[in-house]
Amino acid sequence: MIPQLKPHQRTKLDPSNDAVFYEIPRFVTHVDEGFIQQLTELYQQRLRPNSRILDLMSSWVSHLPSEMTFEWVEGHGLNAEELARNPRLNHFWVQNLNEDQTLPFEDATFDAVLSTVSVQYLQYPEPVFAEIYRVLKPGGLAIVSFSNRMFYQKAIAAWRDSPEESRVQLVTRYFQAIPGFSTPEVIARPAAVSPILQLFGLAGGDPFYAVIAERMEPLV
Repeated sequence: MIPQLKPHQRTKLDPSNDAVFYEIPRFVTHVDEGFIQQLTELYQQRLRPNSRILDLMSSWVSHLPSEMTFEWVEGHGLNAEELARNPRLNHFWVQNLNEDQTLPFEDATFDAVLSTVSVQYLQYPEPVFAEIYRVLKPGGLAIVSFSNRMFYQKAIAAWRDSPEESRVQLVTRYFQAIPGFSTPEVIARPAAVSPILQLFGLAGGDPFYAVIAERMEPLV
């Protein structure tokens, strides 16, 4: 595992415990409908029915396709009330990954690990991505999606101080830091701007970014 971030890049404007920040549930969506539709379509294309899914840093909203059934969907987050409202979770647990990066699962437990609009809050992404690799089955996928929205005070400096294209590169490097992941695939769809909206300084919707990597079969 190759460290990717320097200590100052891991800092947050609000250094208080994340569990305190998230103790009040937020029953809102953090991206627009266009982003959600693109993410659901991506899951439709890449996830396998009747597989085991780990939804890291989840919330009360599920982006999994409604017509797909899975063997098990495990959810993780920082607010139990939000997770309890998520209709697709078979089980969930609460854990602050900035304090404890170890996931409570055996090796090769899941067919896919998902993380939606939350990677920007990880202060120690390298050990978290190593754990993602560990709990994935060989051939399993990790899909990390994000836009340009965030709780600014809780995003790490490396994210806050970077333009959108650099954030894509940052997540790509997180995967590359872990031996055994495939070459990351990047999906980048910046926000489209119509001439009319441009007159008012408005974008046409949230940009959509996803970085995808596979746990490769172990070498024999």
